[in-house]
Amino acid sequence: MRPMAPNRSLIGLDLGSREVKAIELTSTREGDVVTAFARRSVQEGQDPRGVLPDLLRTGGFRARRVATAVSGRSVIVRYISVARMDDEDLKVRLPSEADKYIPYDVAEMVLDGTRIGDEGDKPQMKVLLVAVKRSLIDEHVALLADVGLTPVVVDVDVFALENAFERYRATAEGAPGDDQVLALVDVGAKKTSINIVKGDATYFTREVYTAGETFSEEVAKKLGLEAPEAEALKRDPGVRGPEVGETLRPILDDLGGEIHLSFDYYENQFDQEVDAVYLSGGSSRLVGLERSFAAAFKKPVRTWDPVSALAVDRGVDQVALRAAAPQAAIAVGLACRLAG
Repeated sequence: MRPMAPNRSLIGLDLGSREVKAIELTSTREGDVVTAFARRSVQEGQDPRGVLPDLLRTGGFRARRVATAVSGRSVIVRYISVARMDDEDLKVRLPSEADKYIPYDVAEMVLDGTRIGDEGDKPQMKVLLVAVKRSLIDEHVALLADVGLTPVVVDVDVFALENAFERYRATAEGAPGDDQVLALVDVGAKKTSINIVKGDATYFTREVYTAGETFSEEVAKKLGLEAPEAEALKRDPGVRGPEVGETLRPILDDLGGEIHLSFDYYENQFDQEVDAVYLSGGSSRLVGLERSFAAAFKKPVRTWDPVSALAVDRGVDQVALRAAAPQAAIAVGLACRLAG
């Protein structure tokens, strides 16, 4: 029987550029359980508000509390050095420190920051600074209110990705230890997100605007196909797999090079190497991608299943949920905020 505890449930809502995904997680005596799941495609230029009412109704969602995320160029993440201070002083000093690194009026931004790493007795400490345009937050809150949802968390999607991976790592057999430096690479429709983590801390994030749509455009151009044909062939190349792989090799090499630059920056800043790469996102299953990255990075490259760490209620379409697993990492990470 499905747990009935809407006040102990949270919807993780990933408003992607091409697809909206939502997962409802409910706290029960046996632990957290997926009690609803749905996904809907979004057409170019379509307002996600047109998708949400049907998604919530047909997906069987009962909770109205929601965690969502923002991303893109209106979100700024910086790793800065400041004079050593306690957390309360950091909150007070954050606007003046942020003003040195943000190309916008700080009054128009929502700011957050936390110390990272252990600098011992050094006079300086490293701080993760996050700034989001207030207008983007307001837009998200208004969108959710229009469909009767109550936002309790507005996160940044790369941090939601880390939350999902932490849940996966806590339960997966053979998962990497806290002492390893890992690159979480989420290859979506319009962008590839990179989050370099060690233990439960993020040390570097970046977005690269080469992703699934770029792959489809390349296939369409090089093979003389219309956009829908190219998208279908990219997803399921069949006997044309070698041809599609050869077509995409240059662009995969370019993307691998951009990701490698992120590794170099992290390794220079923190004097530690990235140990392994973990892939997620709808385009992570692209033919040749994992092999191309392994050759470029000279490191282990693995895909991971963010859904495997979750118990699923029998009323949820488990086949659909498992099929959507690569794309579900952000939604899972947001729903995991249920644990606080």
